[in-house]
Amino acid sequence: MSRAAAVRRLAAHEGRWLRSLGWWVARRRIGVAPGERALGYAGAQAALVYGLAFVCGVETVGLGVLLAGKAVVHEVMLFIDVYTVLTVLGLQAAAVTRPHVLGAEVLRLRDGARREIRIPLERIATVRYDLRFGKEERKGGGEGGDGSVVTELPVAGQTSVTVELSEPVVAVRLLGRRETVRTVRFHCDEAREAVAAIRAGMAARGGAAEAGGTPETATPPETAGPPETGTAPEAAAPPKTAGVPLKQV
Repeated sequence: MSRAAAVRRLAAHEGRWLRSLGWWVARRRIGVAPGERALGYAGAQAALVYGLAFVCGVETVGLGVLLAGKAVVHEVMLFIDVYTVLTVLGLQAAAVTRPHVLGAEVLRLRDGARREIRIPLERIATVRYDLRFGKEERKGGGEGGDGSVVTELPVAGQTSVTVELSEPVVAVRLLGRRETVRTVRFHCDEAREAVAAIRAGMAARGGAAEAGGTPETATPPETAGPPETGTAPEAAAPPKTAGVPLKQV
């Protein structure tokens, strides 16, 4: 990728998290249509992000006091510090306003404002609760035998759900690099509920696919045929009469 293309993608990313601040203040979410289920993941990093923003705010005030007599340097550092605080808060805002989304046909996994992976439900082979901390060391750079990779979308250094695919999907990274993915690990605040919801979506999708096929026609019940000609029906045997007792002389 050329430098100009990389700069454009980075600028687009900056615009996305800046817009997320406005959506965060308005308490709205981006890209969640009616009938779709949002799977949040921002809770795991909230304490870390808010703590870092507080430290950056204290630094901004401290530098303002130290550089009070140097107007130009003070203004430059004030701009940098304020933008740093906004960047940290934008990280949380992007995660809150851009949750994972489970739709009727597609599962969209998001990494804040950085990227999004679209997985059709019919391509999901298995989904399970799988809590992991830290990035797993894999031989061959995490590539599968067919050249596919294991993609991780960690939050606060952890993933809690693993999705394995029957067919690979293509994921695009922040700077435009394309990857063929067969396994995705991501985090959800309510991981077990997310797994149950995805499984229910897979079952509903499979049921809809079966219902769309041609239904089998029911075999009509066999009817009794006419009696064979030339054969007289058996006459019912006369009932047996009780014998009359003999009168003794």
